[in-house]
Amino acid sequence: MKIAVTYDNGNIFQHFGKTEFFKVYEVEDNKIVSSEVIGSNGAGHGALAGLLSEQNVDVLICGGIGGGAQAALAEAGVELCAGAQGDADQAVEAYLKGELVSTGANCDHHHEDGHSCGDHGDGHSCGHHEDGHSCGSGCGGGCGAAPALTGRNVGKTCRTHYRGTFNDGTQFDSSYDRGEPLEFVCGAGQMIRGFDAAVADMEVGQVVDVHLMPEEAYGMPDPNAIFTVEISQLPGSEDLTVGQQVYLSNQYGQPFPVKVTAKEETTITFDANHEMAGKELNFRIELVEVK
Repeated sequence: MKIAVTYDNGNIFQHFGKTEFFKVYEVEDNKIVSSEVIGSNGAGHGALAGLLSEQNVDVLICGGIGGGAQAALAEAGVELCAGAQGDADQAVEAYLKGELVSTGANCDHHHEDGHSCGDHGDGHSCGHHEDGHSCGSGCGGGCGAAPALTGRNVGKTCRTHYRGTFNDGTQFDSSYDRGEPLEFVCGAGQMIRGFDAAVADMEVGQVVDVHLMPEEAYGMPDPNAIFTVEISQLPGSEDLTVGQQVYLSNQYGQPFPVKVTAKEETTITFDANHEMAGKELNFRIELVEVK
């Protein structure tokens, strides 16, 4: 079996459509026997799926990914494991242990109690835009009822540089640091609503500063996404510690990330809310290009 990971300096690259490198692992008897890093040659979404198919890749582990790319991978016969982040090697090991399946980056999947785990079943890519960073789409539970955006850039492919900070000035993300603008279709639900709204009527070259309340970003934490299970019913949970982030599988066999928030003698409590839920976010956005 071959497993490919969108790859960037040891970590899972978060924007599938902009992936420059994949790390491909050869697996035998559920163990990694070899790996190599291959280039994408600047291929786009559909071509990337074809590239993986040509490499006889069986499984792709990635961060954020759009619906079109998911369809292309499905057509190419590549199993998708989306929503992963962090160390690439560790993600593959987690997959082989059954601890990492797919979060369902298009929000079609819920965990076993029917509540959304960091994502929302409203068809938007909640929790991650294709870059996977914090300016990605975050429905916050209310985006389904939000009015349609208007502006000169709505429906157009925009390329923006941005820097995201919390209210205390701490930076949580920056396209400048990655050296490449973020590309997305304005108003298509690929971004959190406040980011989309800021770009909707900007002019190329313009720079704006925006302050987003949680309702315009990742929403408020959902109490239904915090749940407690019996340790005896979850093999391996006896080794988990408070504060640890792991992946659990839903009834579809797809994973969702959770954080351990409490652990008692016989029970363990997880929080599946997005880490940005409830936070006010600040962005400096520069519109680089409109296609």
